[in-house]
Amino acid sequence: MLAVLLLTFALAVAAPALVALLGRRAFWVLAVGPAAAAGYALASTRAVLDGDPPVTSIPWVPGLHLTIDLRLDALSWLLLLVVGGVGALVLLYCSAYFSRDAFGTGRFAGTLTAFAGAMMGLVIADDLLLLFVFWELTTVFSYLLIGHYADRKASRRAAMQAIVVTTAGGLAMLVGLIVLGVSTGTWRVSEVVVDPPTGTAAVVASLCLVAGAATKSALVPFHFWLPAAMAAPTPVSAYLHAAAMVKAGVYLVARFAPGLSGEPVWRWSVVSLGAATLLLGGYRALRQHDLKLVLAFGTVSQLGLLVLLLGLGTRAAALAGLALLGAHALFKAALFLVVGVVDVATGTRDLRRLSGLWRAMPVTAAAGLLATASMIGLPPFAGYVAKEAALEGLWHDATHGAGGLEVAALVAVVVGSILTVAYGLRFWWGAFGTKGSLPDGGAPAVPHRRQPALLVAPPAALALGGLFVALVPSVGERVLSPFADTYPSGDPGKLVLWGGFTPALVTSVLVLAVGALLFGQRVRVERWQASLPSPRGADLVYRRSMRRLDDLAADVTGATQRGSLPFYLGIVLVVLAVAPGAVILSGLLTGTTVAVDVVPWDRPAQAAVVAIVAVASVLAARARRRLKAVVLVGVAGYANAALFLLHGAPDLALTQVLVETVTLVVLVLVLRRMPPYFTDRPLTASRWVRVVLGVTTGVVMMGLTLAAPLARVQPPISVDFPAEAVEYGSGDNIVNVTLVDIRAWDTVGELSVLLVAATGVASLVFLRQRSGAVLRLSRAPGADSGERKEWLAAGRTLAPERRSVMFEVVTRLVFHAMIVFALFLLFSGHNAPGGGFAAGLVVGIALAVRYLAGGRYELGEAMPVPPGLLLGTGLFLSAGVGLGALLIGQEVLESFTFDFHVPLLGKVHLVTSLFFDVGVMLLVVGLVLDVLRTLGAEIDRQGELPENVVAVAGEESR
Repeated sequence: MLAVLLLTFALAVAAPALVALLGRRAFWVLAVGPAAAAGYALASTRAVLDGDPPVTSIPWVPGLHLTIDLRLDALSWLLLLVVGGVGALVLLYCSAYFSRDAFGTGRFAGTLTAFAGAMMGLVIADDLLLLFVFWELTTVFSYLLIGHYADRKASRRAAMQAIVVTTAGGLAMLVGLIVLGVSTGTWRVSEVVVDPPTGTAAVVASLCLVAGAATKSALVPFHFWLPAAMAAPTPVSAYLHAAAMVKAGVYLVARFAPGLSGEPVWRWSVVSLGAATLLLGGYRALRQHDLKLVLAFGTVSQLGLLVLLLGLGTRAAALAGLALLGAHALFKAALFLVVGVVDVATGTRDLRRLSGLWRAMPVTAAAGLLATASMIGLPPFAGYVAKEAALEGLWHDATHGAGGLEVAALVAVVVGSILTVAYGLRFWWGAFGTKGSLPDGGAPAVPHRRQPALLVAPPAALALGGLFVALVPSVGERVLSPFADTYPSGDPGKLVLWGGFTPALVTSVLVLAVGALLFGQRVRVERWQASLPSPRGADLVYRRSMRRLDDLAADVTGATQRGSLPFYLGIVLVVLAVAPGAVILSGLLTGTTVAVDVVPWDRPAQAAVVAIVAVASVLAARARRRLKAVVLVGVAGYANAALFLLHGAPDLALTQVLVETVTLVVLVLVLRRMPPYFTDRPLTASRWVRVVLGVTTGVVMMGLTLAAPLARVQPPISVDFPAEAVEYGSGDNIVNVTLVDIRAWDTVGELSVLLVAATGVASLVFLRQRSGAVLRLSRAPGADSGERKEWLAAGRTLAPERRSVMFEVVTRLVFHAMIVFALFLLFSGHNAPGGGFAAGLVVGIALAVRYLAGGRYELGEAMPVPPGLLLGTGLFLSAGVGLGALLIGQEVLESFTFDFHVPLLGKVHLVTSLFFDVGVMLLVVGLVLDVLRTLGAEIDRQGELPENVVAVAGEESR
């Protein structure tokens, strides 16, 4: 099972390349995946019949007891056969349906194949959470497929509508799955169904699962998204909306019905929703003129019938529902493909414009006739066998002391079947029948091209499949009975072509007769429908609700997002102070806090540093000048570094000093484009508000820092870090080994955040286009090629008043020393203070010094490499160490050592985490370089633009 899944997803990934290489013939290769799934299902038939279903269990996250559990029972066997078989035929059909130069064929092929894989995983998943993962994958892929024609508004709207509705139901279903898993103590689907919960848990789970099924299978009141999804290409409609996606909700009901159908809320929900959907869909199908819409509303109707039968809870209804599930996939997929053939051949799907196509397209018309006969329940087709079994079982329940629910279900099925006959005949007549005259008196649409064999063969094969399956009903009953037996006791039911003269047979004859009468009076029926008051449709309610939601979101955003950064920060700090502060205060008032011995300081120097931090913070909060505030914040930062050093944390002190230095440089660069003062209005009151808020937040966080360790009930994992750093990381610097080995995953995540931050800053500053070119001296305006001796290569590109000879001399002297010092920190950081992060910051500061001394062209001379290359290489190198560990059988990101002898150097002890540290250094250098290019060089360039120079001159003249 797992191999089939992996094969399908691998084909999906390779689909764009295959389409580019093979063109439309790539669909033949992609069909191998679904075909392999159908073949696997057929090969496993004996095991399924013997009650020994194939099972696969692979540990996923052992620490959380998560496993990949797959199981192929009778229900999964049926769905896997349908999904695989129909999927393979639809992919073959695509090779003839799309034109050779169709846009986005590669993307479509990959998405459709991936959807097939997700649907396969859904039906064989035996884990509640894994089932949800595949469920949501089908939602995402269906969204992409429905919106394939992204240039059409109808496609975009339909795709968005489908994903909103089905995602909402999926979240509700997730709640139900969690309730089942928690209440039963197991996350295996098969075990939950055998021993389901009772009481409130069963009620909540039932409602949540039915909600998920209702949205996925387009039950009332969520039925509106399925007809709108007909904006998708016809192969999508044939696969997703006939055999696969919409069957997911039906599968969910069938999967949990044996365990939950004893709950009244379950039975009433599925029967009421199923009956309402059955009748509404059939009624709406009678008034459609688009062939796909006739089938779409017909699909809605029959999905309601499937949910009703499979959710009712009796064995006879379940057996009939399983048979109808397979029959529906065959005839409805065939009919959608037939519509695609008609559309390709004539250019229209309007049944009022089509006439006499049965002569011009006899094979297609015959396939449509066979599929329609199965849909309306004519013998000897699969639809007839399933419908007879359903009527027989419902008659038995309704006449043997069952409640009103079974009687209502029987009435709904009879009326719904009549409507099915009527719109089924209307569909075939509308597509292929000969009409006396067209509404506007124009000429009927005629085929203007010959249909390829691969366009006609798949619907013909599916239609014939509905005939062949019905001829051996005993085989179907034998295969489906193992799952039907899991339902509560009741009439066993049976699948037969001839069951004798029974009430079910009489009812079938009545259904066919009344349905044919409705078709014969179709004009009057349409007029009667048009004369009835039309209530507000669910789709209109949905659109208006979404519009109101957008308006509400805009109002809330306008009220809360005021564009004031101090306001946002103040709200964050208030919440941060109130939430933990209330807990600490309540503990103090109630006397539940633990007594803590607070030591003011270990040495007087610590008190002096804290005093510096406090004074600098208060002055920064009261400062009106931006530069003054930045300098005071920097003072507080450097004082914190001194505090770290006094507490015996040289690594933290070094990092704090370097980060503070880079931050000061960045802030000063930003201040060049900002007013010198925060505001022109008096700020006496607001300054004190900020002081009070800052002091309160600081006090609360101090209290939280004292209180948090007291809540610990287990020893911290960090107590083992010193030994692990030496034993596993081969380093004496615990801080650095923790970053590059013990908690390397955290570091990879932080590196990713840094990369995203650099990209975001650049996107904000490069207003028009982000250039990848490095500004070298050769590109400087007025640059000459003369051999002039300069302390800095690009110093002459600065205006004379901006140059400082002393600064250039010092920069020339210290730059290389800083680079060497950075390399020292890099290589010594595994056993002494330093590491890749500190080394990267030192290189970044060196580059900042070069930029400040020589300008933006000097920055290009100092580091003639695009920042993106450093950022990407650094992240790739850090993560690549983890992949390298896998190659020798170790855990991801686990370090290993090499000891070897090098001439002159002697014995070398190399730890692979060094390469991780090199990646960290490159990424940090790339980040600082990107910031210098954006907030430094790019702002310089924008300030030198002619319009900016004129604006500045105008301001000075005023």
